Amino acid sequence: MDITLTEVATTQLKTLLTKEVEANNLSEEAGLRLMVVGGGCSGFTYKMGFDENISEQDKVMDIDGIKLVIDEKSGLYLDAVEVDFQDNLMGKGFVFNNPNASGTCGCGSSFSI
Repeated sequence: MDITLTEVATTQLKTLLTKEVEANNLSEEAGLRLMVVGGGCSGFTYKMGFDENISEQDKVMDIDGIKLVIDEKSGLYLDAVEVDFQDNLMGKGFVFNNPNASGTCGCGSSFSI
C-alpha cells in the first residue's frame, strides 16, 4: 500500500498531534487512522482522526514521522492516495487525492470507484 502525505499535511498533522499529547488528550503512541466508510453522495467517504486503539489486523506505517493506521477494508480504497492540507478561499482542511476514484461529489468529501 502506497500512501503519500504532502509536506504541508505532515506539518499540520505533527502540530495537531503535539497539541493533543501536550494537553494529555492522547498518548504518544497514538496514530493517525485513515478510513473509508460507506456514505456520501458518491458512495464512499474519507474519515481521519487520531487513534490509540490499534489492532493486530491494522496496517501501521510510518511516513515522515507520522504513524498511519489503516484497517484492512479501508486499505483497499486508499492505495496510491495522497493526503494534502489546503488553506484557500474555499476553506481550510485535509484533502484526499485518490487516483483510483472514478468520480467525486461536488464538495469533494465523497467518491466512487
